[in-house]
Amino acid sequence: MQLDLNLLAAFDALLEEGSVAGAAARLHVTAPAMSRSLGRIRRTTGDEILVRTGRTMTPTPYAVAVREQVHELLHQVHGVLAPSRELDLATLERTFTLRWHDSLVALSGPALLAAVRAQAPGVRLRFVAESTVDTVELRRGEVDLEANANRPSAPDIHADKVGETRLVVVVRNGHPLTRLKTVTAQSYAAAEHVTVSRRGNLSNALDDALARLGLTRRVVAAAPTEAAALEFARDSDLLVSVPEATTRSAADLGLVVLPLPLELPSAPVYLSWHQRYDTDHAHAWLRGLARTALTVTPSPTGQG
Repeated sequence: MQLDLNLLAAFDALLEEGSVAGAAARLHVTAPAMSRSLGRIRRTTGDEILVRTGRTMTPTPYAVAVREQVHELLHQVHGVLAPSRELDLATLERTFTLRWHDSLVALSGPALLAAVRAQAPGVRLRFVAESTVDTVELRRGEVDLEANANRPSAPDIHADKVGETRLVVVVRNGHPLTRLKTVTAQSYAAAEHVTVSRRGNLSNALDDALARLGLTRRVVAAAPTEAAALEFARDSDLLVSVPEATTRSAADLGLVVLPLPLELPSAPVYLSWHQRYDTDHAHAWLRGLARTALTVTPSPTGQG
């Protein structure tokens, strides 16, 4: 049986108004059109729905029994086909999954969580680690927001550039490079290095920049996160080249930040989501808070 949702609206109006004329006025249709709708409802249900009693119409026992159900069904249909444009943050209950670069979680995650909790205490944030391979969770709706250095190429993934950062060199306090007046590309290349790569890559764009100068460096290890790489540098003469924002706690770790002696463009930070969430009001609200958190805090990016 093919169902016409217009009949549900007519059914509800007839039961509420108790007359064909009143229901027609309520739905802004003609009385003959409403009479035809009543006829169709009668044929569909096998019940008279409204019967004449003198000059008025009286609902049948069946109509009385289903009145509330019809009204609730119509309300649910309106909710599906015309979702509310209002967002009640005080009562919002939702869990968002965010796959951000680990440095972004450490630097901007606390600010985002504080903003979310202040406005929508029923919302939970679920930060998950980045994978060593490209994944499709964003497209499948399993991840709500990504934040990293990668600009998505798929047309159904939308992205905003929310920041950028430059690379710097981090060494232990007292490292031989700290005694130089100027760190040169040659002195940088002559040192031993730790790279940062969740995929375990031992080379990156820095090696390409050195190669253009006819230089090479020795990389002795790859660490999956900036935090781990900084620990390698604390008690050795290893160099770590990381985004400047990552070095916020360098002094507390006994580390010194030096300028990178290479000409490299600043690395961008993108906030990405699937287009299915473009008109999702709760998601749009979270995106706004995430942009603010990522912009206020200088944003680091990964190196592979």
